Amino acid sequence: MTEVLLKELTNSDIDWMIAIGHQREIAVDTVLIDAGKVADSLYILLEGRLTVSIPQLDNNPLTRAFAAIEGNEILDRQIGILTSGEVVGEIPFVSNRPTASTVKAAEKSLVMSISQQQLATKLQQDVGFASRFYRAIAIMLADRIQTTVNQLGHSNLAQGQPVKDVLFLLGELHDSDIDWMMAYGKVQKIPAHTILIREQGPVDALYILLNGSMSLSVCLNERNPLARAFAAIEGSEIIGRELAKLSKGEIIGETPFINGRLPSMTVKAMEDSVVLSISRQQLAAKLQQDVGFASRFYRVIAILLSQRLQGMLSRLGYGRRVYSQGLPLAKDVEYEDELNDSVLDGVAIAGRRFDWMLGRLRVS
Repeated sequence: MTEVLLKELTNSDIDWMIAIGHQREIAVDTVLIDAGKVADSLYILLEGRLTVSIPQLDNNPLTRAFAAIEGNEILDRQIGILTSGEVVGEIPFVSNRPTASTVKAAEKSLVMSISQQQLATKLQQDVGFASRFYRAIAIMLADRIQTTVNQLGHSNLAQGQPVKDVLFLLGELHDSDIDWMMAYGKVQKIPAHTILIREQGPVDALYILLNGSMSLSVCLNERNPLARAFAAIEGSEIIGRELAKLSKGEIIGETPFINGRLPSMTVKAMEDSVVLSISRQQLAAKLQQDVGFASRFYRVIAILLSQRLQGMLSRLGYGRRVYSQGLPLAKDVEYEDELNDSVLDGVAIAGRRFDWMLGRLRVS
């Protein structure tokens, strides 16, 4: 991941981080990020290795049962290893929810820590830095999602789980951003069963789902990339496993705008749907010419990817959910899917903007 930071950030960005950051040597097994808690610093791993794991609650009988079935002696499920150049502690900048994973040192390591408060101030004051920072974070999150899927296997992910409504992302954009999208975007009707994006196929536009629903799936023949490639070239359909459902307000086809890779999943209309299609060429030009728009756009993408990754990890963490069926809600317990006041305010703003978009675009 070192090349991501070096490629996306400028020399002045790196100089600022060095000047404001503090190098810290951490011993093996030191917990850097604790699941369920909010980190107070952003960490850049300079030397060594960090492990990423999903803690399992040992007081939950269902958790212990799964651990016994899987043959685990400990209830921490390791899902990844981070090497030099990786960034951790980014969640507070792209999500209102605590991290779902624990990060600790696998060996004696060296990290650079940057205060959240100082970084937040820099992101507000320097829009160019914000654009580059959020783009780098989005690239890393996209890579982590792909790595998690590859390592754990598609069968370990919950099938058919709905992706959370991301209407609140519109609260991150300015009215002028939405005006531009409507001016340069095209409303397209997508008939049911139509493939909008094919796994390993080219993506020519960014899509916002205005109405209807779509499925997100991966090829069942995951061990044969050649078969997927030929299927994409021939335009034939191969059997896939549904991983998620997409509802209106979702952003689709963002991958080429952050890492240039071909999509690893197929998006297919489950019913007659309507999308706002924004040409990849026009959007790329806008991102280069308007640094303010770029900073907000990459922040939105980073938020979207963070929500997807955290949701994936939460589903993999047996016992992490709080079940309270038949019991009153407790004020001192944070329930899954619970929204705080700031998020609710963002949802309300975004909802009004989305309705305004639909009215302007004459989408019922």
